[in-house]
Amino acid sequence: MQKSKAGADELIALILEGIEEVKGQKINLLDLRDIENTVCDYFIICNGTSNTQVNAIVGSIRKTVSKATGDKPWHVEGEGNAEWILMDYVNVVVHVFQKQIREYYDIEGLWGDAKVTEVESSLNS
Repeated sequence: MQKSKAGADELIALILEGIEEVKGQKINLLDLRDIENTVCDYFIICNGTSNTQVNAIVGSIRKTVSKATGDKPWHVEGEGNAEWILMDYVNVVVHVFQKQIREYYDIEGLWGDAKVTEVESSLNS
């Protein structure tokens, strides 16, 4: 397992750019660094309106990160049904949900001790 060549801040910025490129919604950044025994430092969570948009968000993140850094996700899960796709960039894990699936699993609620930052999308401004 190889750590990203990009620093966490750069990787997060690129992932957010990829999400916004295809109008991903309700973007949250969870900082897990102060929580013991976590698998990564950050979660980025967003949702799309359909499996087509969820796939588009994942594709946009892949392209944006790879073009800028050459990095690829260490592991990707859930592309089959595109209701919840997880992209593992080792120190940053991205969760791309369909809206109703995100509400059902409530990742933000499960990680209630994390510092949550709601990312203001350029779409909202």
